[in-house]
Amino acid sequence: MKVLANDGISVAGVEQLEASGFEVITTKVAQEQLQNFINTNNITALLVRSATEVRKPLLDKCPSLQLIGRGGVGMDNIDVEYAKSKGLHVINTPAASSLSVAELVFAHLFGGVRFLYDANRNMPLEGDSKFKQLKKAYAGGSELRGKTIGIIGFGRIGQETAKIALGCGMQVLYHDPVADQQSVTLQFFDGQEVSFPLKSSSMEVLLGASDFISLHVPAQKDYILGSHEFNSMKDGVGIVNASRGGTLDEVALVEALESGKVAFAGLDVFESEPSPEIRILMHPNISLSPHIGAATKEAQNRIGLELASQIITRLG
Repeated sequence: MKVLANDGISVAGVEQLEASGFEVITTKVAQEQLQNFINTNNITALLVRSATEVRKPLLDKCPSLQLIGRGGVGMDNIDVEYAKSKGLHVINTPAASSLSVAELVFAHLFGGVRFLYDANRNMPLEGDSKFKQLKKAYAGGSELRGKTIGIIGFGRIGQETAKIALGCGMQVLYHDPVADQQSVTLQFFDGQEVSFPLKSSSMEVLLGASDFISLHVPAQKDYILGSHEFNSMKDGVGIVNASRGGTLDEVALVEALESGKVAFAGLDVFESEPSPEIRILMHPNISLSPHIGAATKEAQNRIGLELASQIITRLG
């Protein structure tokens, strides 16, 4: 059986599949050429991440496919229910990248409260001539310890974000309509662990009480955070979105940044991805990364192994 890992797969995943008799193809096939490639090569399993779309027309015209795999959590680029209705296996790796995304959230938060997003732009340009001025400009940072983080969406990634926050000494609020109560457990290097029982707050309470807000929701038809929500927040709040573009109104965000309602934002995803708006890219109070939440060596290795294990179980 042939597996096309169109958006890549870790070496460990390839080795596990090949050891079980699968042929793994890692050629990157353009979207418009995908149907022909699958049929010509009699592909049994198609593995994607966020770049490749698996829609109804492709599924209808590729009878050799038996399995669609998504390396990651969200499957909004796959017509999941339709694929299942045709008898295809549809798999993903919801737990493999959670920690990596949560750590990126805090990379943006730590950089945000110490102005690193702007300092790293200006130091190469003016660090040698305006060192004292820059030192003064970036001297009013703040600490995360003792602050409140509001987490919107409390699935695996939201919970991993909460664990880091608790480890930093932050208070955690979360809002999730399907997870009224959760207990998160912090595990330490020496085997000790501490559990924290948490209860979902209303959106109104979270918005009004949080010093920082992090989004962890799947793709939405409507904005989760728009003008109304920004107006309900504390002055000087920090916002991070490492979930999906389109969950946050970028026009409203810029307005909130300009008014001072939002002090800084960290964005890993964008409404017009993969061509983010210039106004977003050039804004001095936005920390930017190019949708790399799950892009760590450790996460990619876990994703590859988890995909391989599921494929072997279902098709081996």
